[in-house]
Amino acid sequence: MATPASAASANVYPLQEGLVDAHGVLIYYVEMGHGSPLLIVHGGPGASHEYFLPWLLPLARTNRLIFIDERGSGRSERVEDVHQYTVENMVEDVEAVRTALGLGKISLLGHSYGGVLAQAYALKYQKNLSHLILASTFPSTKQMNEILAREKAQMPPEKLARLEELEKAGLYGKGAIWEHGRYSEEYEKLAWGDGYFPFLFGAHPDSNYDPTTDNAGTNWELYREMWGSDGEFVIDGNLKSAEYVDQLPTIKVPTLVICGDHDECDPSLSKEMHEKIAGSKLAIMPNSGHFAFEDQPGLWLGTVRDFINGGSKELSQAH
Repeated sequence: MATPASAASANVYPLQEGLVDAHGVLIYYVEMGHGSPLLIVHGGPGASHEYFLPWLLPLARTNRLIFIDERGSGRSERVEDVHQYTVENMVEDVEAVRTALGLGKISLLGHSYGGVLAQAYALKYQKNLSHLILASTFPSTKQMNEILAREKAQMPPEKLARLEELEKAGLYGKGAIWEHGRYSEEYEKLAWGDGYFPFLFGAHPDSNYDPTTDNAGTNWELYREMWGSDGEFVIDGNLKSAEYVDQLPTIKVPTLVICGDHDECDPSLSKEMHEKIAGSKLAIMPNSGHFAFEDQPGLWLGTVRDFINGGSKELSQAH
């Protein structure tokens, strides 16, 4: 019979945080939960793990969750040489965290840009993976640019005209001196509001979403190096190196590809990844955008949990 103390401990999920020195760059991590390790990498590039919270916390009931902030992001160290912000270097950071924490084989979940990072990791280190989850992401920057151009064209005509006027004039070095290193508030509202919002949410739009504050913690030097400096609807930074379609068939670990049915990373991209990775599972969340884990939290979490932990429930939204 369990003692009161041991019974209570089963319902307690302590948080442990720390820093891993990954080849000279300090990577922040926070972990919680019980079970096999699930390492989670965020999007942006240049955001942080914070946007996953509190949505992904229920996974701590069945898995040891390890969230990281990628180099230059969140609470991780920023580097002086912006050329060190690459997908390839971030792959090595993930591997350094896995090794330092003694995680053994991990499930790796990447969302948005994090899904690009997860693919790159799998292509180099799949021997260290038990499961791979590619959430609302893309396998090809060239293809993603085509999607972004299509989404941009769907903006209201007057908004689109003003957005393109701002892009043509150059997006940086404008306004007050303290604004020079980032987008102007007007461009943020146009791009992340009028442009992206229709593809971010569905069933449960986040009432706190604000295109002028949601990206307040972005490392702009990293963002410009990786995404580029020519606006939200073209990726022309070093993220152009992400062209994985032809390599995806080499991924042999159990893989789940999951997205929203009107995701910013269009479902056609997820379908292609599913077709290229033999034996993978595809789950498209109904009435969901890029943040499908907010729109359909029960379904999204249940799909991920069952996939990792061998649940018998079918992926009811698989196509």
